[in-house]
Amino acid sequence: MNRVSEEQLKEAINGFQFEGNLISIKPYGSGHINDTYLLMYEIGKMGSIRVILQRVNQEIFTNPVELMRNIEGVTTYLKKIIKKNGGDPERETLNLIPAKDEKYYFVDSKGEYWRSYKYITDATSYDLVENPKDFYESAVAFGHFQKLLSNYPAETLNETIKGFHDTESRLNAFKEAVEKDSFGRAAKVQKEIQFVLEREEIASVFGKLLAKGEIPLRVTHNDTKLNNIMIDYATGKGLCVIDLDTIMPGLAMNDFGDSIRFGASTAAEDEKDLEKVTCSMELFELYTKGFLEECREQLTTKEIELLPMGAKVMTFECGIRFLTDYLEGDHYFKIHREDHNLDRCRTQFKLVADMEKKWDLMQKIVEKYQ
Repeated sequence: MNRVSEEQLKEAINGFQFEGNLISIKPYGSGHINDTYLLMYEIGKMGSIRVILQRVNQEIFTNPVELMRNIEGVTTYLKKIIKKNGGDPERETLNLIPAKDEKYYFVDSKGEYWRSYKYITDATSYDLVENPKDFYESAVAFGHFQKLLSNYPAETLNETIKGFHDTESRLNAFKEAVEKDSFGRAAKVQKEIQFVLEREEIASVFGKLLAKGEIPLRVTHNDTKLNNIMIDYATGKGLCVIDLDTIMPGLAMNDFGDSIRFGASTAAEDEKDLEKVTCSMELFELYTKGFLEECREQLTTKEIELLPMGAKVMTFECGIRFLTDYLEGDHYFKIHREDHNLDRCRTQFKLVADMEKKWDLMQKIVEKYQ
């Protein structure tokens, strides 16, 4: 995606219904997909307000109109539910600011898509689990999100990234990458390749259950990392789920599982020393407790029983994606050193192996909060 020029940024700013005098513009956040800016406006003698402006990455999100239709529909629905429950819809969900043509996106002269949100005040997000309480609060927030959207018709949402959590398709892409071996790397990773092939049945578990109607399709976030929760400064509680680009039909177990994959690991995602990599059962229990406290009543017994499998499937899938990218020459995930994607793959597979060792304990923890 091309760098945003000053002229393009000005054009986008002029395309929205912003009020007041613009007094500052600066890049914002740690995201790697969209270009995000924080704008500050002065409104007469009433002080200043801030807004978020983003350019949508069309290389990743090829149909931004469908993407924005998802976000508009879900946030409009959430505002009504939050208001009905006595909450604050201005802070507890994202609020889109319309463009001058009343659409919830603006298309600039280069065909780039932009959108804007009201800035959520007195709250922050964290990239890493520094405090177990924050991880618990993220579980409560994502569980609450699942609860609020439990009656939203998932089938009305567009699939913003085709096959995003289709683990079987990810497995097939991996096998194709091994067969082609375009960069001559397969010989170096025979151990990792064998790890996948010995467990390939993991990839089809949820697909088979969904096809049989044993688990339901739900509205899911699909990127349930800690940094997609705004934590309230005053209360320390999870306030708002953000980054709704991948909200689409999916499985509750996958949303749960991706949080565990990312947040319950005892090491960084690219840790070279695999001795440091384990799945913390303390953090697993903390997250399970918070998640089920909020949405236990909305999930089926089968979904709850499958939560540990969600953690295993998502971790396995992520490891496959890293290994596939390594075999294909590191074209998808950004790398910062040689073998970076291979290191990432190995941490995920170590987590899968550790989960297998702790499987009975994981199931007992889920039963405890069922």
